[in-house]
Amino acid sequence: MRAVLRSMFGGFEREAWLRFFAAIGGLTLAFACALFSTTARESGNLLATALFASMALLLAAVVGVATVPYLARRVAVRRVRDAFDYDVTREGLAYIGTVLVIGIAALNTGNNLLFIIVATLLAAVVVSGIASAVVLRGLVLDVSFPAHVFAGTKALARFTLQNSRRHIPSLSVSIVPQKQAPAKKWIWQRSYFGIPISRPPEQQWLRIPDLSLVRAETRSVTKPIFERPVYFPYVRAKNSASADVELFFLRRGRHLQKGVGIATRFPFAFLEKTRRVPLNRELIVYPSTSPTEEFFEILPMITGEFESFVRGRGHDLYRIREYMPEDSARYVDWKATARSMSLKVREYTREDERKLRLVFDNPARGLVKSDAYERGVELAASLAWHFAAEDAELTFAAQGYNGSNDVYDFLRYLALAEPADAESLLDRLELTDDYNIILTSRPRGSVPTAFWACSYFLYFG
Repeated sequence: MRAVLRSMFGGFEREAWLRFFAAIGGLTLAFACALFSTTARESGNLLATALFASMALLLAAVVGVATVPYLARRVAVRRVRDAFDYDVTREGLAYIGTVLVIGIAALNTGNNLLFIIVATLLAAVVVSGIASAVVLRGLVLDVSFPAHVFAGTKALARFTLQNSRRHIPSLSVSIVPQKQAPAKKWIWQRSYFGIPISRPPEQQWLRIPDLSLVRAETRSVTKPIFERPVYFPYVRAKNSASADVELFFLRRGRHLQKGVGIATRFPFAFLEKTRRVPLNRELIVYPSTSPTEEFFEILPMITGEFESFVRGRGHDLYRIREYMPEDSARYVDWKATARSMSLKVREYTREDERKLRLVFDNPARGLVKSDAYERGVELAASLAWHFAAEDAELTFAAQGYNGSNDVYDFLRYLALAEPADAESLLDRLELTDDYNIILTSRPRGSVPTAFWACSYFLYFG
């Protein structure tokens, strides 16, 4: 028992306890002075009444100035993370209804046994609140999300709940996302002032433009990372428990988790008590890189033109062709020569010049429908992911892109890309030795002719 009490009260500092008991003593003296003041007033002693009343007010003021702000600051700084939310469960409503029925019966009949039963039932509610608060305190949450998450692909996040108490375990605890309450605010809205007011708008003689102040409810558009609770049946004292949670996102974009809650219904499920825990985490979901039918249709054509652009001497066989006078004899394919009865040579791709540049020409707003835009983003992500696994030297270009050659940086750009009112990238794109895969909404005729021989054009939609 002593160890349990030490665990419960070991976190309090001596100064806080001294100030607390000093405040209790001061308020006790102030209450006594107030009682003496009342007694003196009833006995007609005006001087004693004023003296004791002044002492009571002075003691209360000293306690309020010297103790209350200090304790309030400690609560605000060290216990703000222990703020609780309460939700009454169905079981709790049924229990409270039963207590009310028995209480009314006790009042009507005056039966002492019913009063004892009501007191016992109410004590169970108090015990439940204390037990759930003890279970939730001392828990520390750690969340680790995967570094790279793709839309349409499952990923695992790990939730670790550590119980820092020495002797008290935690039972039946859940990690739940915080509820997003609607934010109410007043906004100015365009309206009309019509004459006469009593008639409907279409029957009014005069309608004057006006502004009216209305109350609007807006919800946060931030998409959370997880929305389902994570359950921990038992967390031992001075130990931790982990649970893997499956994450699945249908669309790309930014997901924010501003906070979570540690909730429990222990022990009687009358209330669901939730302790708010701040958790500012951001997760960027990349576009899906899963091959689609469109990807399989264009990949052979892109690969063929790319290999044709970089064909030469290397290690990867490009084709077998007729012997030319300028060819070296060491590249003669004797098996093909014997079969065809004419000299054949092998032609290889030039691996030292397998340079590929993926150009994402982001269209302006309104030029491309949203579905076509999303398909274009996914196609660019699939091509980047495919060629990043090849031997080609891959670079990227897009409006507002930082120029990094890391495929994950480009996927992050695509994850957050939106149509923007910016000039086309093709007007200022420089011609290099790279072979270009250009995803654009501009027709090929409006692109500089220098890119026609070294580019493959794809279009949104």
